Amino acid sequence: MSSVTVLGGQTVMAAQTRALVSGQWLAEAIRNNLVGSKLRILDTSWYLPKTKRDPKAEFGQNHIPGSSFFDIDECSDRTSAFDHMLPTDSHFSRYVGHLGIGNDTHVIVYDTSDFGSYSAPRVWWMFRFFGHDLVSVLDGGFKNWLTDGHPVTSEFTKPEFRKFETTVGRSWVKSYEDMLENVKTKQVQVVDARSAGRFRGVEPEPRDDTLPGHFPGTINMPFPTFMDASGKELESDALSTLFKDAGVDLQKPIWATCGSGVTACHVVLAAHLLGHPGVCVYDGSWSEWFKRASPELIISEGEGKKV
Repeated sequence: MSSVTVLGGQTVMAAQTRALVSGQWLAEAIRNNLVGSKLRILDTSWYLPKTKRDPKAEFGQNHIPGSSFFDIDECSDRTSAFDHMLPTDSHFSRYVGHLGIGNDTHVIVYDTSDFGSYSAPRVWWMFRFFGHDLVSVLDGGFKNWLTDGHPVTSEFTKPEFRKFETTVGRSWVKSYEDMLENVKTKQVQVVDARSAGRFRGVEPEPRDDTLPGHFPGTINMPFPTFMDASGKELESDALSTLFKDAGVDLQKPIWATCGSGVTACHVVLAAHLLGHPGVCVYDGSWSEWFKRASPELIISEGEGKKV
């Protein structure tokens, strides 16, 4: 799976951390009492309001032993008009420090979605954006953790605060203006991770103030297609074929978008697994584009944006 080293008497993955860890690997780490300052597990579950799921309450009832809850909405730019935009580096540093995470902590992220993985790649990407590469997604998420019969608990012990220093040097976030310029120049491939129906404009968006559709030049790769029927990430050959069949050249720059910057990170993760790190995310995504773009830049088979 990956090379392993011992830090402070605890076994953790080496700095060249794999982006995915198996449930078996994590279960063994828990059995060996390795969860602590050098290994932290985060339940990063997040759901749209229409699902009527409360991930924090669900965490209180059932989670992987040793986990803490990472709230995507709390660890965000609360001043933005758009949902869960990236926080400042100081906000992120304080937030993850209170989760017991330091710069030498291997972080495992998972979520409880029925897909197997939904919001976890977003938090994986956030850690890497802020300079922390020692982070992995639990392959198959909580769904497969339960299927495989691994333990769960309702018990929670708040970790001790650790100092976490961010390193912000990666230009992995794209703005509305960047996307607008790219619509004109067509220099960069843009992949939209929403469902085909929302992309085409024939299925409703989950936000009442936003109609479905897409902006010119985007390629649709719905995020569930990166996973198999069980919710685990596809093998490399299948992922390569997926990109190829969609007409995406992994040797050229890629920007990813979705509804609000969460599932776009599945595109980032899949490309990373194929050896192509650094796919950029349009953080505002469709929720921003629909509100700001002129009607001719809204492509839809359904009702378009009115002037």
